[in-house]
Amino acid sequence: MSCCSCVPTGSLGVIQRFGEYQGLQEPGFRCICFPITTVRAVSLAVQQYECDTDCKTKDSVTVTVRTAVQYQIQKDMVKAAYFDIEEPMDQVRAEVGSVLRSTLPSMTLDESYEAKETMVEEILTTVRDAMKGYGYDIIKVLITDIKPEQSVMAAMNNINAQRRRREAAIEKGEAEKFLKIKAAEAEAEAKRLAGVGMAAMRAAMAHGILDSMQFITASGMSESEAMQIMVTTQYLDTLKDFSNHKSMLVPHQWKPPHEETEVAEIQMEPPKQLELEEM
Repeated sequence: MSCCSCVPTGSLGVIQRFGEYQGLQEPGFRCICFPITTVRAVSLAVQQYECDTDCKTKDSVTVTVRTAVQYQIQKDMVKAAYFDIEEPMDQVRAEVGSVLRSTLPSMTLDESYEAKETMVEEILTTVRDAMKGYGYDIIKVLITDIKPEQSVMAAMNNINAQRRRREAAIEKGEAEKFLKIKAAEAEAEAKRLAGVGMAAMRAAMAHGILDSMQFITASGMSESEAMQIMVTTQYLDTLKDFSNHKSMLVPHQWKPPHEETEVAEIQMEPPKQLELEEM
């Protein structure tokens, strides 16, 4: 009884007659005598196997580690891969679990996250050595997840949230401190400049009074007469300034210092100022 055998591209067919290995069939069509002869396709494509391993860390946290193993059957060792091992992925899972359970107990949970690359290299070396005799080429190993218990995850998230809040508070405090320092420096600089301006103004006033005194005394008056004129002038200027504001003036008796000259005998009765609140 004849039959057709088709092997897809990327695979090899394992030919058996009465259960005995006869050879390999390349991809394509072939006529066989079924059921005396059978052909089983074996994929040569890169495949991925994922396994979960439960472990306990040094700080007594139970974690589930998900590992992805990428492998490929070597073309020249298809016979060994097909006949020499049953359930090859069970052996891969056992090798991965053995490495993880011997490595993780020496690390804390935080250290296990940091040591992913180290564990990956150790798993790759161990699994590759264990499977290469059966025609399986281990191409790459990935640790895709390290998941602790839900209660531990909640505690870790809470700790991270509190740390972030603390850092945010510190940054906010530093910013406010910086603003206050800059404001204080600006205020101090403003006061310094105001003081410099006030000193310059008073120096200019002093020079102006000195020049006025020298000019008046040069006209023949004595220093005391010149001083009386200056004081009277400043008094009148002050009254003029008050007249520009909403104020009420109350008169009072006032006499300049008595002097022997005619200028000193002049009696003036300037009004007294009384500030009232604006209506």
